[in-house]
Amino acid sequence: MNKQCSLFCRLAMVAVAFGLGGGFTAGADSLWDEETSRSMFADKRACAVGDILTIVVQENNAASKEATTKTAKKSGVDASIQQFLYGPAASGLLTKGGQYPALKFSAKNDFEGGGQINNSEKITARIAVRVVDVLPNKNLVVEGRRQTSFSGEVQDVVLRGVVRAEDVTANNTVFSYQVADATITILSKGSVSNTQKKGWFTRVWDKISPF
Repeated sequence: MNKQCSLFCRLAMVAVAFGLGGGFTAGADSLWDEETSRSMFADKRACAVGDILTIVVQENNAASKEATTKTAKKSGVDASIQQFLYGPAASGLLTKGGQYPALKFSAKNDFEGGGQINNSEKITARIAVRVVDVLPNKNLVVEGRRQTSFSGEVQDVVLRGVVRAEDVTANNTVFSYQVADATITILSKGSVSNTQKKGWFTRVWDKISPF
């Protein structure tokens, strides 16, 4: 009797062990999704509308233009009147020193102008943008704005563009040169920005001046 009870207890323990093992495995499978799994130490990559990612802006632009215009015009007229109201015999009496009336005319017009433009711009910033649309090919349409204010100077930076999902790093960042159709608009207001602009009289004079 004791042997039968001992055997029964062993079988029961084995059955319970298998049951617990199967339940644990099922529970583990239900908690793990290979498609959505990611590292515990990495940020969640933006992939849906409303998600936020960071654009690392590193832009260095330079433009140079030079134009020169030079024109010259010269005219000359040298004419003499060989026959006036009198004949050749009387010409010596009616003209000074026997000279016939003469006409001389000359004109000269010179113009020279030139212009040179040298512009350079360097932008380094980090802007958080929001996914506003997901295209059928999984590309992300992003848009963001950042405003900073310091010592009376206010600067607005607006960024729009399209980002490939595979370009988003594990830290949820994208470099600005990887943004397609990128539009980066910078608006500055303040005393420093105002001094860099022409006054209204200068702007009007530039438009109406013929020179």
